[in-house]
Amino acid sequence: MLKFTQRHLLSNTVGVWWKNRLEKCGLATITSVPKPKQDRHVQSDIYSKPILCTPVPGPKSINKLHELNKFQNADAVTFFVDYKHSKGNYVVDVDGNVILDLFMQISSLPLGYNHPSLIKALYSPENMDVLINRPNLGSFPPDDFTDRLKRTLLAVAPPGLHQVYTFGCGSCANEFALKMAWQTYRTNQRKGRPPSQDELTSCILNKTPGCQPYTVLSFNGATHGRTLGVLACSHNRWNVKLDSPIMDWPVVEFPLIKYPYDQHAQVNRFEENKTLEEVEKQVWTYNKNEKPVTAIIVEPIQGEGGDRRASAAFYAQLQQICKQNGALFIVDEVQTGVGGTGKFWAHEHWQLNEPPDIVTFAKKMLQGGFYYKDEIRCMEAGRIYNTWNGDPGKLVSLEAVIDVIKENDLLSQVQQVGEKLLFGMMEIQEQFSQILHSARGQGTFCAIDVVDQETRDAIIQRLRNVGKYMSLMAEV
Repeated sequence: MLKFTQRHLLSNTVGVWWKNRLEKCGLATITSVPKPKQDRHVQSDIYSKPILCTPVPGPKSINKLHELNKFQNADAVTFFVDYKHSKGNYVVDVDGNVILDLFMQISSLPLGYNHPSLIKALYSPENMDVLINRPNLGSFPPDDFTDRLKRTLLAVAPPGLHQVYTFGCGSCANEFALKMAWQTYRTNQRKGRPPSQDELTSCILNKTPGCQPYTVLSFNGATHGRTLGVLACSHNRWNVKLDSPIMDWPVVEFPLIKYPYDQHAQVNRFEENKTLEEVEKQVWTYNKNEKPVTAIIVEPIQGEGGDRRASAAFYAQLQQICKQNGALFIVDEVQTGVGGTGKFWAHEHWQLNEPPDIVTFAKKMLQGGFYYKDEIRCMEAGRIYNTWNGDPGKLVSLEAVIDVIKENDLLSQVQQVGEKLLFGMMEIQEQFSQILHSARGQGTFCAIDVVDQETRDAIIQRLRNVGKYMSLMAEV
């Protein structure tokens, strides 16, 4: 199946857009590219609709792409952006095209482009010192760092989690989460004893007993990052993994769910139980072969893997399997965090009896990091550490984002807009049932399946040519 998706937090236009624009444009044929318009309106403070001057990408983007390609492989570039004139839900490219952006820099802009609250925060003189002098937070945090953590990361922490580390990106967050899982597992094995001298010296040379053959279980279709450890937990695109050495870690098929979930409840429960049985089998097998499974890592929604999701009961049972085997339950909220599903954290929809052991974040949180339980806190300094350990300048922006979300009750808005969006998608799906199916979503984190790649690519390109940019996901 081939999928495209919308994952923007704050767009208040997407529900109307899905219904009106797709019906007006039609899905059966490909329309011609609109003729260039003379009036670009790029100086306007507010855009109310797309404005196209050229095909997308336009000639200026293409020329810049050729230039960039001299220094690096730039084949993944879609178009070059005029960020100065991009506003709200609309991105402006260097050719002057004003495009409704339903992708938001791979789901990483929480408030759209150039939100006035972020501009005000970043221009504030009281924030200049941390913006100019990026500190090593692990050793030399600024004087207001603790207070800023309380106003930002701890103010929106997942229920039951009170500890937090920050890093640069989502890959870093997940990488260090795995490291904490290994440390926790070994610490529990030592039962209060300090590491032996043999462990301290052998680990330097990648030898046992200091370095153990620990493993992490992940799911086919998952994306947890592109650094070496989390690369072994990512399973959806060949260009991410080809030619990389990978550890022998267990991988289980994610449940093959049919949507809407409730209309296929019996079949879906069977698929989920089959997956859970395989998880238990793989954990038992690796533990028996002295390659202990120290953690299970899972996304609430497999975004890059095709917007696949399972029931709350499925994730609750995964957590129980972890508890029964002394493994940590790691929930990767890099893409799903910060309200896109209608709750600040997507795993809140599961209503677990206790919080996950670790919840990782990045993207719309504007930096990477993870929350974790008090009992797995690392006791030795420097074990979860790097040069910057995050960026207090990003906390400046995050504080403004959190204030806007709370002051405008944006989580409620996401729920309302999401209902309209999903309703519109289902109407379109019914109207074009020969090419669209399986509309699904939580909040504005919505997706629909397209019958084949040719049709999907035609829809995406034609939407782009009428000023709508959205993402396409993996083939699964």
